[in-house]
Amino acid sequence: MLQSVITEDAASTHANVTMPVTVRDLRPQDLPACAWSGSATHLRHVERELTRAASGEVDYLAVCTPVDLPVAIGGIDYQACENAGTLWQLAVLPALQSCGLGTLLVRAAEERIRRRGLRKAVLAVEEDNPRARALYERLGYIAYGRAPEAWDEEAPDGSIRRHETVCILMRKGL
Repeated sequence: MLQSVITEDAASTHANVTMPVTVRDLRPQDLPACAWSGSATHLRHVERELTRAASGEVDYLAVCTPVDLPVAIGGIDYQACENAGTLWQLAVLPALQSCGLGTLLVRAAEERIRRRGLRKAVLAVEEDNPRARALYERLGYIAYGRAPEAWDEEAPDGSIRRHETVCILMRKGL
């Protein structure tokens, strides 16, 4: 269940809204509704990963509203790390962050990993993303190292630039 607080300007009226959400596999037809998750380059990469999902190499999950719109997405790669599921590309619609969707997404991913007979989940979080790291720590992930990461990003003008960062490596026994 998703619970959020709606606040109206001057009246300061507060209301709690509870909305059921579901977790299912992300589908190619969902990608236009996932533009919030990254650039066009990112979405093309997600689309390629969905072909790997068809072969069972990865799972790509979507947390969806009652009208079946994805508001959180993320992948699990079963090939990247021996005897573990690697969580990656986890994202929550910015307006709905801190509502429990990230927790739901990670727990659903961990359940998928367990169903594969694996007992470990790993992930990498950028050093400059303390909110995400705090979430993973609350969910039981332990930092065990650091590693450089890099990928190409599409700029608003359509040019491609290289993004380089350092990630904290984290793992959890399942």
